[in-house]
Amino acid sequence: MFESLGFESTTPQQAAVILGLLVGLAFGALAEVTRFCIRRGIAGPAGERRPALGVWLAALAFAVIGTQAAVAAGLISFEEHRFMAPDLPWLAISLGGLAFGAGMVLTRGCVSRLTVLSGTGNLRAVFVLLVFAIVAHATLKGVLAPVRVGLGSVTAPLGDSVSLANLPGGAPLWAGLIAFSALAYAWRSGANRGTLALAALVGLLVPLAWVGTGYVLFDEFDPIAMESLSFTSPSAETLFWGIASSAIPAGFGVGLIGGVVVGALVLSLLGGRFKWQSFSSPRETGRYVTGGALMGFGGVLAGGCTVGAGLSGIPSLSVAALLALAAIVVGGLLTNRVLSGRQTSGSDAPAAIQPTQPAE
Repeated sequence: MFESLGFESTTPQQAAVILGLLVGLAFGALAEVTRFCIRRGIAGPAGERRPALGVWLAALAFAVIGTQAAVAAGLISFEEHRFMAPDLPWLAISLGGLAFGAGMVLTRGCVSRLTVLSGTGNLRAVFVLLVFAIVAHATLKGVLAPVRVGLGSVTAPLGDSVSLANLPGGAPLWAGLIAFSALAYAWRSGANRGTLALAALVGLLVPLAWVGTGYVLFDEFDPIAMESLSFTSPSAETLFWGIASSAIPAGFGVGLIGGVVVGALVLSLLGGRFKWQSFSSPRETGRYVTGGALMGFGGVLAGGCTVGAGLSGIPSLSVAALLALAAIVVGGLLTNRVLSGRQTSGSDAPAAIQPTQPAE
């Protein structure tokens, strides 16, 4: 469709940067004001878990509805997408998800939340994102790539069953089941109704990006990847582009990361929530570095983070995305239980796990 829009001096990739920036601005602003993060929903303070998870699930419901509506309308298709590889790398996804879940609990925020916090003056988040991006890039193309390839070679042949759309009932049944269940939980979660409405807008950014990159900007002579909200690969791309921009062109992911930071910055300033924060101790620094490295390594193995594999991946009805999110949740719950047990037992727990230094 791109060639019919009349752009003469802009390529699809350049237009994708602009689209990423706009989507990122909206996500950054909405995520900042809603404190959007699945980590709070599974390992946050006890009184906040249900409302926080309700907000995340409300976004997921609208992401599923919007994405599958676009598929039904013939605007996009996931048949050739990496989510639909017939051989499921179950070991890499499972281990990667567990590692990512552990990492997001150690850093008290998933990578999307840390990107938002970077725009609000949280220097802990900035530091963790640097560690995350470096390790993610090393796993994609560097010294950790052989590990990724080795784990990824252990697969299960699912064939057409890699998509829920190919199971009995088809896409309408499974998409409806996911969306209805998510909305039902969100409605009864105790979350503020206004916050749920904003979460719905977060969810609608997912199909907006899918359609934007997969249909509006599609050009058969200059194709770009169909992408949506994601933070693992875009963070690595942004780091690499930042140090080698003369050799590496920016893409949707670079625009997305930049937009998220700016959007969060603007909303935090307008709301009086901008505040410089940093580490309080070497032990806390070590905890956050470990968490960032686990998320970088795990996010690549799992095929995405809670947003890339979860919020954007599940609407494609990919079994791989469902497995990744399930592993992330399990990893987060187990790690939170271990840390909570250390506090309850009165052991010499790190000061970093005390609620006085949240990164959320």
